[in-house]
Amino acid sequence: MNILLSNTSKEPLFQQIKEQIKRQIFQGILKEGEALPSMRTLATQLQVSVITTKRAYEDLEQEGFLVSSVGKGTFVAGQQPHILKERQIRELENDLEQVIEQAKRIGVSKQELIDRIDLFYE
Repeated sequence: MNILLSNTSKEPLFQQIKEQIKRQIFQGILKEGEALPSMRTLATQLQVSVITTKRAYEDLEQEGFLVSSVGKGTFVAGQQPHILKERQIRELENDLEQVIEQAKRIGVSKQELIDRIDLFYE
């Protein structure tokens, strides 16, 4: 599992870990049933507090991405393709909502935003 953290990011470290694990699940890098490193091992690898990795793992478990088994470890939960796609769309919509709010704050019109989306989509 490859996770890169940025100390200069406004995003909390646990959130960076969480998002990168989710991305790896979405992309099929982490597969159903695959074991993740223990919270302590991941914390050591990333040079963060165990509390940070614990928070990321707990959030991912609550969201249905991971399952934990006492004495066995933490594993990637089974993901049905249509549910996985729906989660990805929901995250995209949340991100898009933030972009639209920011565009409105700085005075970008709807058409200007659409033009920029078209440009980046290609």
